[in-house]
Amino acid sequence: MTLRIGDTAPDFRADTTEGPIRFHEWMGDGWAMLFSHPKDFTPVCTTELGAVARLKARFEARDCKVIGLGVDSLDDHRAWCVDIEETQGHPVTYPIIADPDLEVAKRYGMLPNDEAPGSARTAVDNATVRTVFLIDPAKRIRAMVSYPMTTGRNFAEILRLLDSVRLTERHKVATPVDWEDGDSVFILPTVSEAEARERFPRGWSAQRPYMRLVPQPQ
Repeated sequence: MTLRIGDTAPDFRADTTEGPIRFHEWMGDGWAMLFSHPKDFTPVCTTELGAVARLKARFEARDCKVIGLGVDSLDDHRAWCVDIEETQGHPVTYPIIADPDLEVAKRYGMLPNDEAPGSARTAVDNATVRTVFLIDPAKRIRAMVSYPMTTGRNFAEILRLLDSVRLTERHKVATPVDWEDGDSVFILPTVSEAEARERFPRGWSAQRPYMRLVPQPQ
């Protein structure tokens, strides 16, 4: 299954370290960050899950729940959480989905449909189970970010991405390169001059007609 930005995030039932869930129901009316990892008890993923534990409150302040996904067993996830807390200094207080049958990974397009599950699978077999999905309250995928398994993900950048997507959801603007919360933004080229004057009565600066820069709206 191939997923694209704007598609509905597949719903599913699964066991997690915090009990069974139905994904859309678990999300409720807010945002969610679903992030996957290829193997428990691996060094890069250990640091990543610790980083998300440290940043969890910052995601929640943005009305965004976080949930992990791994293709190992629930028992392995729970044992690994002990290592994560001891080595990274933060307890894992968000759920991690156990997906040993690869059903969720396949639904989200991270593994081929004919891929066979099994305890002999290695991190290399699961190397493509490595994507971050940002999902909005309407259950639409708003962003997907994939990394190779040898490169640790930057979850501060995922927070920045979430800020941008939430801002541009509310206003007809786009965020420029290296934008940070509070920086100026562009009026979308699809917004007419008349609508722009109504939305941004203080005006804008423009190096080119299509580059209309305004202070970040609130």
